[in-house]
Amino acid sequence: MFRTEIDNIHLPFSISHQDQLMTLGSCFAEEIGQKLVSNKFKTQVNPFGTIFNPLSIFELISLAMEPIAIIEDAILERDGLYYNYKFHSSYRSETKSGLLKMIQDQLAQTRKQLTKTKVLFLTFGTAWAYQAKNSQMLVANCHKQPQKHFNKYLLGYEEILTAFMGMKESLQEINPDLQIVLTVSPVRHTKETLSLNAASKSVLKLACHYLSDMAENVNYFPSYEIMLDDLRDYRFYEKDLIHPNEQAIDYIWDVFTKTFCTGNTRKTLNEWDKVSRSLSHKPFNTKVEKHQRFLHQTLEKLLNLKDRLDVEQEINQVKAQIN
Repeated sequence: MFRTEIDNIHLPFSISHQDQLMTLGSCFAEEIGQKLVSNKFKTQVNPFGTIFNPLSIFELISLAMEPIAIIEDAILERDGLYYNYKFHSSYRSETKSGLLKMIQDQLAQTRKQLTKTKVLFLTFGTAWAYQAKNSQMLVANCHKQPQKHFNKYLLGYEEILTAFMGMKESLQEINPDLQIVLTVSPVRHTKETLSLNAASKSVLKLACHYLSDMAENVNYFPSYEIMLDDLRDYRFYEKDLIHPNEQAIDYIWDVFTKTFCTGNTRKTLNEWDKVSRSLSHKPFNTKVEKHQRFLHQTLEKLLNLKDRLDVEQEINQVKAQIN
């Protein structure tokens, strides 16, 4: 054995396709979130866009609980478009009022979703944060404004703990049974330099350790350790040598499902994987007898999954191709 595998991870709960899930945070939250969606889990993925530092993640969740004027105070205009320092650049509009409506609608929708979410997955990307010099306001995104307008500083783990507990208290008021899973993104922030990235990840790891140890209904999933300690090889990275490649994401997803899913849910996942592969098959001629038999077989498999997964769209697509 030329690897250091992560020990089996035991958690006091599991997820199924009937549960409501949400992912928030860095681009790794996007990767895992899309994996959940493509495997038919009811998941809202990064509703605020990619957010890297934990304080901004907590602040946005708190804003969803109780919107305040800070949303409007954080608006800026650039190249004829309006943005908000608290949100990802995907939140933009040609008018200030249009941007505010977009943000307020998303905050309301997220709050509603959080009331019925079983598990909230939070992925922290960096402990480096930016503060606007003129207002001392924490920003989640600098929106390509000059660096001289911001102070850059390293968050302390105590600061993260305090902010998390305040946010968690607000969440418990609307969803007392909510489970929170913390992860640290395995993506290195090389723009910070490898040395400063290591300092940042250390702060995040320490914060996650204390939070999962002391806070009720808070657990840690070791995606960072799986990537850096188990998959300790550049063949598991994209060409940029920073981001995990498809093979690595699939491996982490496999550990994820073994951690969070029961045997019955994993069985359903395996069935869906086979059907999904069949659905991606593109024949030259859909009317030949051989392909029609294949379609009938695929339809039968989809109907067998209908009571467990939302496959209505796929069933209609297959039926439309059957003569």
